[in-house]
Amino acid sequence: MPDYHDDLRLAHVLADAADAATMDRFKALDLKVETKPDMTPVTEADKAAEEIIRGHLHRARPRDAILGEEFGIEGTGPRRWVIDPIDGTKNYVRGVPVWATLISLMEEGEDGFQPVVGVVSAPALSRRWWAAKGAGAYTGRSLTSATRLQVSGVERIADASFAYASLSGWEDQGRLDGFLDLTRACWRTRGYGDFWPYMMVAEGSVDICAEPELSLWDMAANAIVVQEAGGRFTSLDGVSGPGGGNAAASNGLLHHELLGYLNQRY
Repeated sequence: MPDYHDDLRLAHVLADAADAATMDRFKALDLKVETKPDMTPVTEADKAAEEIIRGHLHRARPRDAILGEEFGIEGTGPRRWVIDPIDGTKNYVRGVPVWATLISLMEEGEDGFQPVVGVVSAPALSRRWWAAKGAGAYTGRSLTSATRLQVSGVERIADASFAYASLSGWEDQGRLDGFLDLTRACWRTRGYGDFWPYMMVAEGSVDICAEPELSLWDMAANAIVVQEAGGRFTSLDGVSGPGGGNAAASNGLLHHELLGYLNQRY
């Protein structure tokens, strides 16, 4: 199996640089915020963080392609870095500390592009999570000061904690009834949102989570962390990986039942 240690070390360097840029402008009274064509906000910090990451990659990995939320695709080839400079921009704008920079390296294989390295860095929470293919998932301050992640062993939906972002989107897909049935069947539900539920699945503090509509940069880093922690990350249709436009993540034991609820239509 390939060794991705150097790529993981680079991803941490990228995250350190992005953290410095985003924290410098977090809660700034003169923060510049614009509205994108899809009606979602983007701040000067989103753009600055992605530009910083791209600059580092141009120097360190000039042959690799880059896909970022703010500046699109650049380059071609079998290796592609996928970047969400601030996942949770609406939280960032309002001063809520639940946001993160998501950095993933994806490689092309028989099943298309799949993540092999992922770093999720949430500096306002003083938290970071990361994983590399075949090397496990971890959380901590640094590569040398970390705790290995392991999903929970909960086996019944009735005992499960379910995290989700919001109710919007489920009705648009005709999945609201199944979503609500799932919330009623679970032991506990919480709307944490964005990257955080996936990291809690990886940590074992949440057992299942799902979102009805996402982009690749929202999912790539989260997917490898969940998978390397022993869980499953698929689309709502059950296709493994982050390429399906939506997500369901679990400890693995509950995945079939999770998808069953969320695929109840109308």
